[in-house]
Amino acid sequence: MSDKPREYCGIFGVFNHPDASLLTYYGLHSLQHRGQESAGIVSSYHDDDKGRSVMPAHKDFGLVLSVFDDPKIFKKNLKGHSAIGHNRYSTSGSSKNPANIQPFRVHYRKGNLAIGHNGNLSNAKQIRERFRQQGVLFQSTSDTELILHLIAQSKKDDQMDQIMDALSQIEGAYCLVLLTDDKLIAVRDPNGFRPLALAKIGDGYCVASETCAFDINGADYIRDIKPGEVIVIDREAIEKGEPKSHFIKPKQGTGTSQCIFEYVYFSRPDSRIFGEMVDKIRRNLGKRLAKEHPLDEVIKLKDADKKPVIISVPDSSNTAAIGYARENQKMGLECKYDIGLIRNHYVGRTFISPGQKSREQKVRTKFNPVRGVIEGRSVIIVDDSIVRGTTSRYLVDMIRECNPAEIHFLVSSPPIISPCYYGMDFPSPDELMANRFDRDINRMAKEIGVDSLRYLSPDGLVEAVKEANPTSNDYCTACFTSKYPVPVNFGVEKEENELV
Repeated sequence: MSDKPREYCGIFGVFNHPDASLLTYYGLHSLQHRGQESAGIVSSYHDDDKGRSVMPAHKDFGLVLSVFDDPKIFKKNLKGHSAIGHNRYSTSGSSKNPANIQPFRVHYRKGNLAIGHNGNLSNAKQIRERFRQQGVLFQSTSDTELILHLIAQSKKDDQMDQIMDALSQIEGAYCLVLLTDDKLIAVRDPNGFRPLALAKIGDGYCVASETCAFDINGADYIRDIKPGEVIVIDREAIEKGEPKSHFIKPKQGTGTSQCIFEYVYFSRPDSRIFGEMVDKIRRNLGKRLAKEHPLDEVIKLKDADKKPVIISVPDSSNTAAIGYARENQKMGLECKYDIGLIRNHYVGRTFISPGQKSREQKVRTKFNPVRGVIEGRSVIIVDDSIVRGTTSRYLVDMIRECNPAEIHFLVSSPPIISPCYYGMDFPSPDELMANRFDRDINRMAKEIGVDSLRYLSPDGLVEAVKEANPTSNDYCTACFTSKYPVPVNFGVEKEENELV
């Protein structure tokens, strides 16, 4: 039982490059953190022998490096100057179904069409029921398939009009990459929940969930794709040097709602999302945490012989912990940031029996404390979030074994009180630690075994993000506030409407 929520997918696409599928492979490798269950690539090229365009695919369960471990895949199968790729994480109920591995591809009256999707359609249940009544057969449990059906059944004549018609009927959080026989299309929902960016590479273009996927390929970031924007990259775009844009008409009364948790935890610190570097935002979260909870109000042993040490839970809270330490030092409070936990990056599946002991062993397999940094000191642990509290408890127990003077736990985000219905895997409300203990901070501190527990406030979180990125749009904070910007059908079963 992980103590972190999971992102559902990462997407990548490239148009007009001789190594399109190989670039997509490297892009997916950089986006591995967004989905670690399966990976897939679909490419497109004209087969002279068959006299038509074809879309070969290769996809399987596993990490990118294992799914594409044979170089022949790219030379013999995934040929062409265009490709899209997808990393996937799903719910356990549908994770074993190979039909759910994306990208999906179909052949219909307008030719070949492939799609990769990151997000969750909030009206998927209604759309699926409508299709069932029409006798439509489904190949998967993913809501991504619904988009393909909407396109194929559109009454419009032009393929682009069919796609826009389908997009006008879906709601929720989604970023899409679509590949046709002659174009690459990238879509971001009108609320802009998930990040999606555009870059130039050689004479072509690529799109990705995060800009770290551009860096590995040497692509030049151009800009974020705007909320509600549909980018069309084809031969005309290559010749004119600028992709075409369409816009989805937003639902009445909804504005931009970028997922603030992308900054807190999901995205890599070396990525630029929503117009700003993630590393800069996380440092700012640490600074704001120091202003709300300065060190002299946190520690109890004011006259300790050794300076208080601030440690992070690697890797996602590293920069927030640095920001917290530096802001305290700026305020004249003595402390040091140090590496107190070492993370093992080569942890695979642990084949041990289920239960509490196995979960504790998984934490010990992943992290190890540095006794010389911790022993005899007041230790301030900075983490980005707490979901269930299980991992936090095991980490604290490990650190206690190193004989610190005291342990305090600071979180660079507010208590998580609500599930996410926009493309993240959060537990049910009664599994969230903040809800189990009625948001009683003292009881929560006792649960994870620390001398004190402190969180960044919801207002402080938003202010810290906007201070670092003043030109950005508004953010979705539903997991911290229960204020959902887009209506959700709360009766949806995950196995029926799989988040991707």
